[in-house]
Amino acid sequence: MNKLLKVLSIVIAGFALTASSFAADVTMRISIQLPMKSHLGQNLLLFKNDVEAKSKGEIEVQIYDSAQLYKDKEVPAAVGSGSIEAGVASLTRYVGDIPAVDIFYQPFLLNSEAKVRKAVAKGSAIRGPIDKAIEGTGSTVLWWQAYGSAVMLSKGQGIKNPSDMKGKKVRVFGKTLGAFVKASGGAATLISGSEQYLAYQRGTVDVGMTGVSGVKSRKLFEVMDTITKTNHGDIEFIVVANSKWFNSLSSNHKNIIMSSAMMAEKDVRDKVSQIEADAYALAESKGMKIVTPSKSDIEAFKKASKPVYEAYKNNAGKLGAQLLDAASKL
Repeated sequence: MNKLLKVLSIVIAGFALTASSFAADVTMRISIQLPMKSHLGQNLLLFKNDVEAKSKGEIEVQIYDSAQLYKDKEVPAAVGSGSIEAGVASLTRYVGDIPAVDIFYQPFLLNSEAKVRKAVAKGSAIRGPIDKAIEGTGSTVLWWQAYGSAVMLSKGQGIKNPSDMKGKKVRVFGKTLGAFVKASGGAATLISGSEQYLAYQRGTVDVGMTGVSGVKSRKLFEVMDTITKTNHGDIEFIVVANSKWFNSLSSNHKNIIMSSAMMAEKDVRDKVSQIEADAYALAESKGMKIVTPSKSDIEAFKKASKPVYEAYKNNAGKLGAQLLDAASKL
């Protein structure tokens, strides 16, 4: 009996040793508000698989999607404080600490893919200073995730002109976008991405502002019937890591994470145009109407937006002026 117990003890110890040999040296948890089926969720999965393969399992990446751990607005503080190793947040969530980040939401400023690509290039005159400023919040930017252009969702009629916005309650996801709505005659309500479906379903707001890919991933075609292609802003998400955690990693592990991050960034940037095209096609197949404003409608929006630019100049300080100057040269 004693001999049997001894053998069992050796076997159990062997299993424990084998299990520990497969345990990851580093665990990297990432919070994201979007569902895994969204293109940003799939981009994180691409990153996870690449990191785990390159590190031979030494780094384990755990993805918590659909705001399981933190809502979008909570991610900057959670990551900056070290409550979680990494997270995905809309760039505008940093506007409280860095007002200049809303350069991407100055109405119709970065109005082409070519301009956006130049603006978001690593180390560019626009992205470089933003990444540096975010370091001051306790986070390190790993990569930027392209989400596409901002559009309007509505019921019954499109929002193709400021007159269509008048008196409407509009879901926004940033302060500058709220200023744009107010300047156009509407009333802005800040609602997180994970809560917008219910907001449209319950009639909390009349109009929604989002990226068109969200119509597909969040099934917004079930609660809205019209998309207006205003393309008035460029929506960017960023993947950030707690700086103390990231800097505590070995040089090899940091290099692996950054290499995978750059791969993931290129992949999503190159795919975003097709992702948007697919989302519009799906929306139409679900019965949604796609409205494109005329040039005169866009000019009316631009004219109404002048106070938004003035407010940005007043609030974003020296960095904001620097970014506006850089944007004007793209």
